[in-house]
Amino acid sequence: MSSTPHREKLLAAITNPKCSGDVTLLKEALTAYENWITQTIRLTANGEERINEMTALLNEYKDYLEVDLIATRGSEFLKRQKGQLKLDNSVMEEFLIHLVSPHILTNLPAFSLETGPQTAFMSLAFRPSSVSTLNQKPEIIVKVKDQDFTIGKAIHYKFSSDAAFTAPKTVDGKFFLAVLAAECKINYDKTMFQECAGTASRLKQGCPIAKYYALVEYLDMQPEDTRLTEIDNVFLLRKAKRLPFEKRSSLAEVKAQHRDFPISSEVIGKFTHEIQRFVDATWYNPDEALERGSFV
Repeated sequence: MSSTPHREKLLAAITNPKCSGDVTLLKEALTAYENWITQTIRLTANGEERINEMTALLNEYKDYLEVDLIATRGSEFLKRQKGQLKLDNSVMEEFLIHLVSPHILTNLPAFSLETGPQTAFMSLAFRPSSVSTLNQKPEIIVKVKDQDFTIGKAIHYKFSSDAAFTAPKTVDGKFFLAVLAAECKINYDKTMFQECAGTASRLKQGCPIAKYYALVEYLDMQPEDTRLTEIDNVFLLRKAKRLPFEKRSSLAEVKAQHRDFPISSEVIGKFTHEIQRFVDATWYNPDEALERGSFV
């Protein structure tokens, strides 16, 4: 897990031989990044006011990085590959980490929650090769998948075919249990939506109480009812559609879209409220079933 995923992507691009012509630009971006994070950390407001101020700083940095630097001065390679290099969507990945803070959320646990991009647990299965191997070290198959943003905790496990857990018959390991996960997308189309629906389903197979969201800047599909899927919601950060193909290479159009459709602090607030409700909730307590009149 990285607490500075965007910084790592900038540093990786600076050392990438294919980005050699953009090193000066990328170093300027790194300086701007450091300024953005410093200002964010130094904010003194709390709650909704802090979210508004954080979002204003986020927009300022993203406009500078994506418009003033990459779109205006970047090489053709950088413009085409910024998504593959994760220079754009990793900004949101890092921003979301700063939302999980006592300055914004209440009732956070005494231990430190693990947040940010993680390789999250999906499922665990046993796969003995034959009946004769049941008395040997168990073969464990753990399915995982990278998630752009998570809240959760590392879980350690140990299985053995021997009650004494002797080394030859014991296997141990760990995985990251994401109780809340979010995918961050610049552009969001039907294929991505379907992929997210599949990921959400697999995540909830391994952890049924988990929440799964998508955070999208530009919509490139007709909105769908997420209640028909395992996706809990899709948040439209800019409340905007993707530019038509013929306008995407126009610097004036890109600038206008950033200006007219900044990332909305209102939408960021809605996502934060989802996190707060999840933190406040009792996820499962069978002792209260008789009071509720239902199992869940």
